[in-house]
Amino acid sequence: MQVLQSVVQWVLNLGSNVFVPFIMFIIGLAAGLKFKKSFVAALTLGVAFTGMTLVVNYMTSIITPAGKAMSKALSVSLTATDLGWTGVAAITWTAKVAFLFFPLLLVINFIMLALNWTKTLNVDMWNVWNKIFTYVLVYYMTNSMLFGFLVAGLQIIFELKAGDVFQRHIQDLTGMEAITVPHFITLFAVILMPLNRILDFFPIFNKPFDAEHIQKKLGIWGRNDTMGFIIGLLLGFGAGYGLSKSLTLGIEAAAAMSLFPMISKLFMEALNPIAASMGKFMKNHFKDREVYIGVDWPVLAGRSEFWVTLIILVPIELIFAMILPKNNVLPFAGIINLSFGVAALILTGANLLRMIVLGIITTPIFLYGGTYFAPMITKMAQTTHAVKVPAGTQISWSSFEGPDFRMLFGQAFSCKWWAIIGAIVWTLLFIWMYRYVSKAPLPSQRYHMNLDTEEVSDTTNTISSESVISDDYKSIDLHELDGKDLSNKKHVVPDLGRSIEDYKSVGLHDIDGKDFSALRH
Repeated sequence: MQVLQSVVQWVLNLGSNVFVPFIMFIIGLAAGLKFKKSFVAALTLGVAFTGMTLVVNYMTSIITPAGKAMSKALSVSLTATDLGWTGVAAITWTAKVAFLFFPLLLVINFIMLALNWTKTLNVDMWNVWNKIFTYVLVYYMTNSMLFGFLVAGLQIIFELKAGDVFQRHIQDLTGMEAITVPHFITLFAVILMPLNRILDFFPIFNKPFDAEHIQKKLGIWGRNDTMGFIIGLLLGFGAGYGLSKSLTLGIEAAAAMSLFPMISKLFMEALNPIAASMGKFMKNHFKDREVYIGVDWPVLAGRSEFWVTLIILVPIELIFAMILPKNNVLPFAGIINLSFGVAALILTGANLLRMIVLGIITTPIFLYGGTYFAPMITKMAQTTHAVKVPAGTQISWSSFEGPDFRMLFGQAFSCKWWAIIGAIVWTLLFIWMYRYVSKAPLPSQRYHMNLDTEEVSDTTNTISSESVISDDYKSIDLHELDGKDLSNKKHVVPDLGRSIEDYKSVGLHDIDGKDFSALRH
């Protein structure tokens, strides 16, 4: 047992930027990728993770002081100090049972792969801390280690199934084949799902609103750097900064927004050859079975919609913190709500308008989650002696990951009737989401398809008003036109080889004297 604990601690000391590329290097070799290519891919992945971590931390470092200044300007003063995910993770890793969750994750994953219950191989070992954290919280709620492990195990299963169903959407968003994100924060899509479906009934939310479409519509104003600059500038003014400091924040935000997609390309460069090799390996050895490689969420961080949404939500989160009754958490270290953004990005297909609206609606869930779990997080810090908590204060996390899942399933094992019902409803919502997402159009097709349909409809209406062709033109026997003199007539003739836009330029004199006797449409 001591040896296992020492090995786990050694792995933790490596950090995710080293450990995950090392695992991917081994996977590449096992899948038949040559040593040189496998090494270069792993090294590039390590560079990508390190670069993305640097830029995410940079973005956090420039936004957090602005949020703090804004909270001061709004006179927000609350008792629970926000440590963010990094602070909570650091405390979690000091738990005595932490080393047991590596084998728990691996055993569940391998059993599900062997039984063909999942296609996801989760190599994101660093985020095992999320399962440990769930265990600790459930233990505090139930006073049972067994229930803690059971809920953590359920979390692993739900994560793997989410990795399965989101894979094709993640591939469409990132361009990375056979890559998915079995991260706990994707499970917030369960709560977002019914809200997102309600938005389907409003036409404005069914139009393209991703970064590419915005840039086409707005030109220079839709560029990543321009949007970053404008949002950073406005946030600076909202925080009470002067012109000089606001301009600086704008430039810093523009720099981060420009770097995210650049680093995202490194993930593609690193992961695509390994994924292709793994796909070939599975095809040759396991009867065409697919296996998706599960990695951490930063592979999605290259999407500018993600960051634009989270920065816009900063002042909204602060306002909610001020006005929500019985909220005790002041957003600070966790003020950039990653826990919302990843699930929203995937579920909405990077529709910026939907993401912002869903963020506004659901932000109170995270604040109340942070408030609800603050006593438990404080107790965990005091028990592990990881952080000193001054008397009369608490520590928490303003953008708490999965407060819905952890509260409902934890309290359900405490035999709270409302939690049992809630856990059942949550599971049914997950099943509904799974079935819907598995059949939903890909992000690149979803809203553009709606727009194309509208354009086709408009064009068809125009054609109908300018021609005498009836809706049942498919029943026309073309031999009836055989030898006819149509040179003086100008009408639109449908041609299956042409697009609707080409119809307007077709005249019947083009088919003057043609022989159609052998054709029927």
